[in-house]
Amino acid sequence: MGTKSYQIVICAASAYDQKYYFNHTFDKLPGHIKDQLQIICVLFTQEIGGILTIAYTPFGDVEIISEKEEGDLLYDDIGAPLMIKEIRKTRREMLEALSIYYRVTFLHQDPGELLEDWEEE
Repeated sequence: MGTKSYQIVICAASAYDQKYYFNHTFDKLPGHIKDQLQIICVLFTQEIGGILTIAYTPFGDVEIISEKEEGDLLYDDIGAPLMIKEIRKTRREMLEALSIYYRVTFLHQDPGELLEDWEEE
């Protein structure tokens, strides 16, 4: 379920109103990344239901949060965490790149140091 921490939403999709939202603060992201984010959000909500949000923590980590409205019996409570785990696994490089992008662009961290840390993992 959702976290109470402060977040900066990158994008979200809702199965309830069948809409996708993209935060235009991040318009400078490459088109293929924006497309992938949309695909992830829309497919998730079609398969699992509820609302999927992809957001940054204040430290630049990428969070994937799935929530449902109270009383939603169609939401897949078991499938949601499994699908989020699968997204984290299959889209690992893209999620790490999003984190580096945010840390460099908005937190003004040194890209050289971030890339060194990333390559060491």
